[in-house]
Amino acid sequence: AVASPKFAICLGKMGGLAVLNLEGIYTRYDDPDAVIQHIIEVPQEQATQLLQKVYSLPIKENLIGERTEEITKAGVTCAVSLTPANAKRLSPIAVEAGADILFIQSTVTTARHISKSETGLDLSELCKQVRIPVVVGNTVTYGASLELMGTGVHGVLVGVGPGAICTTREVEGIGVPQVTATLDCTAAREEYFHRTGRYVPIITDGGMRTGGDVCKAIASGADAVMLGTTFAQAEEAPGMGYNWGMASFHPALPRGTRINVGSKGPLHQILFGPTSMTDGTQNLAGALRAAMGMCGTFNIPGMQQAALVIAPAIKT
Repeated sequence: AVASPKFAICLGKMGGLAVLNLEGIYTRYDDPDAVIQHIIEVPQEQATQLLQKVYSLPIKENLIGERTEEITKAGVTCAVSLTPANAKRLSPIAVEAGADILFIQSTVTTARHISKSETGLDLSELCKQVRIPVVVGNTVTYGASLELMGTGVHGVLVGVGPGAICTTREVEGIGVPQVTATLDCTAAREEYFHRTGRYVPIITDGGMRTGGDVCKAIASGADAVMLGTTFAQAEEAPGMGYNWGMASFHPALPRGTRINVGSKGPLHQILFGPTSMTDGTQNLAGALRAAMGMCGTFNIPGMQQAALVIAPAIKT
């Protein structure tokens, strides 16, 4: 509901990176706009059932190439995502079409992938085969992050269940608060760098709705953040103010829902302002710059060293 090829191009031209889900609507339907329109029009009580039906259609391999090429031809970096189950089969198609970065995403990821297939997914082998940077997630612990970095991946996504559209914590009871998870995983990054001299960026994924949330993620050690619902509020987003996640349509155990966050303004305003909103939901880059100034830092590595105070709520 966020990263269409058009949105990816728009965000890319502003210096950001959108990740196109290669198992989503854009690779299952020739006319995705009509499908999205149907999803946002149904009553809330019918939304999950419809999502399960929509995502039950098979992925069309030709659309993987077409959507990827649409982004690359616009001259922006093309990032695509797959689940571990489909990574070996579908990633070569995206790479051949010109994808620049491959994300491998599941609710919880470890280097020891357990599969019904004979071999399962070997991240070390995949990194060698695709010949483009591979980012994996999600995880929330020091040990899992350290093992993932050892496979040769180029980035780690951190976060289980914090997103506005995710109900993993309610359905399965799995999750770790984002600051704690980020601190633990960035500690693994530092240890791995000390051992090998190779720096693997940490990307805090989910649970951030304001500029303050972004600032706290960076202060916790993150190198970047992944935003979903925030960008769903952009006028350029294909969901027109609606959003749903990658686990919302699971055929047996959905762990998310369709939400209406509304269209709040153009993407440029959400990222860079100017804005008259006082709740921190717009001009995220400006908020980060202001916080960095207040902490006396000049860059992201400096902000990562800012002192943290753990309290029930910063407002108190």
